[in-house]
Amino acid sequence: MNDRESRRVFVGRLAGTDVFDPIGDRVGRVADVVVVFRLRGAPLAIGLVVDVAGKRRVFLPLTRVTSIRDGQVITTGLVNIRRFTQRPTETMVLGELFDRPVTFRDGSGGATVVDVAIEQTRTREWQVSQLYVKRDRTSKDAGSSLTVSVREISGLASKVANQGASQILAQIDELKPPDVADVLRDLPSDRVLAVANELSDERLADVLEELGDDDRVSIVSGLEVDRAADVLEIMQPDDAADLVAELPDAQAEVLLERMEPDDAADVRRLLSYGERTAGGLMTTDPIILTPDAPVAMALAQARRPDIPPALSTTIFVCRPPSETPTGRFIGVVHLQRALRERPSQMIGTIIDSDIESVAPEDGIGTVTRLLATYNLTALPVVDNDSLLGAVSVDDVLDHLLPDDWREEDEEVLDAAVDEQHNYDSDHSEVNE
Repeated sequence: MNDRESRRVFVGRLAGTDVFDPIGDRVGRVADVVVVFRLRGAPLAIGLVVDVAGKRRVFLPLTRVTSIRDGQVITTGLVNIRRFTQRPTETMVLGELFDRPVTFRDGSGGATVVDVAIEQTRTREWQVSQLYVKRDRTSKDAGSSLTVSVREISGLASKVANQGASQILAQIDELKPPDVADVLRDLPSDRVLAVANELSDERLADVLEELGDDDRVSIVSGLEVDRAADVLEIMQPDDAADLVAELPDAQAEVLLERMEPDDAADVRRLLSYGERTAGGLMTTDPIILTPDAPVAMALAQARRPDIPPALSTTIFVCRPPSETPTGRFIGVVHLQRALRERPSQMIGTIIDSDIESVAPEDGIGTVTRLLATYNLTALPVVDNDSLLGAVSVDDVLDHLLPDDWREEDEEVLDAAVDEQHNYDSDHSEVNE
């Protein structure tokens, strides 16, 4: 390997690389590379977007990078912790250039960008030097891949409608839904929709539950109506109701009409309650069994991948029917207790009938106090002895935190939570 090759880095391999300061402490992990296009010369790479503690993305100028090699990035140690905000003149390599269609200047056809190489020059600038591309169907040697100089192609700086998202999908394939949501928040809106269109309905539903209202409304509004309805059916009913509540009334009604009647009925029921009441916070689809069900069935239900962890610890026991609103609510079986019993034993013999319940009109303060007092992760919502649903601790937290808590820095979020706590305390004293 010559000296020039040692200074060349492909962004696809750089993404996810650990970033260290000079003494070996880990700073974060590379999420993307920022470039700017110039009237003359190759695009200039100006910095890295780095994921640091607290799920914050910050900008690290390449002038503060002393080494990129051996699977790590070494910095001078000076990292600005301010959250990265993309400027109009900046382009994200992974987020925007991967999958971009380009054309060979020699007239041999078109191709799609698979990877981008940046290279340090003798003046210590970093430039986009090469592209790894795949020839499209109209080109000679269609489907073949090759590495070319950036000077050999045109169209790299041109945004194209309906640009694919296969390379981004490959990068996020192993990420958990909250981490995918973090990636999407940093992409331009057209790229977000391109990724959303390629995700499976189940994967997209999970990701939407981790996004803020504005982001998920934008995505759902950009989907075909039938697909948007399918995704809403897969989401937890309370999350689907929260999303539908943010849509324009006409659009919301169209989606509800396209949903399966039972799923739409659950969402409509949740929308009828106040947002900060137990009815508005609850999900209508917790684990519900009759008292003659065996412990083995309860454990199997708790293992269902569609059940959030906070709800999987509690099995709600009711008389038939088992769909909400159920027959008479009897009590709950705690997962920890079920794990200590024989698989064949009926859950009716280990019911906790002293569990506190809330009415659908009870406020979020009542729900919070009961969850905290009895160290519970979920509470039954009961009306006229019938189980309507359950409120989980994660639903309560979601509504206690600021609306944009997913996008906020840790320090800002701490201050907002403190302010809300002080307000709630003062308000409580006045009421007393």
